[in-house]
Amino acid sequence: MLEKFKSRWEIQQNWQLLFPLLGLVGLGYSAYKLAFRLTDSFPIILSVALASLLFFILLKLTLYFFKKLEHKWILDYKWEMIRVFIVFAVTGSSSVFVGRPIMKLIGITKENLNPILYWVLFIIIGLIFYQILLVTFGWLFGQFKFFWEFEKKMLKRFGLGKFIKE
Repeated sequence: MLEKFKSRWEIQQNWQLLFPLLGLVGLGYSAYKLAFRLTDSFPIILSVALASLLFFILLKLTLYFFKKLEHKWILDYKWEMIRVFIVFAVTGSSSVFVGRPIMKLIGITKENLNPILYWVLFIIIGLIFYQILLVTFGWLFGQFKFFWEFEKKMLKRFGLGKFIKE
């Protein structure tokens, strides 16, 4: 069974199994957090059942996205797609954790600014740090080339392509 899995995901060395394992752990944690948030006051067995169902649904959804992106993204091996998804997940979460302290550091809070303006600024600051963190985490996970190309496309879509050297 493991050999079939390794063959399907084009895994040549055992250390590469770390990425599918991290992906499954992250998916399981997401399902757990969602289920327990939705069933806060329900019996634990119901929460566990919902977490299992959500895990299955999230897994099917993720595999669907893998199928759709397999030919669009230029990667050497299928297992690298898992690594790319992990980088996107870590970057998204990190940009929120970096954005809040930056807002507080410059003195912007929900109390001293119009809520709509606060959230617009929060999204802009988060987006700026997202760009930086995406390339940084891509480099840390060994996918710098993929994320640098992805970043260049994104900046061109924002109308900032003239600032990038080809």
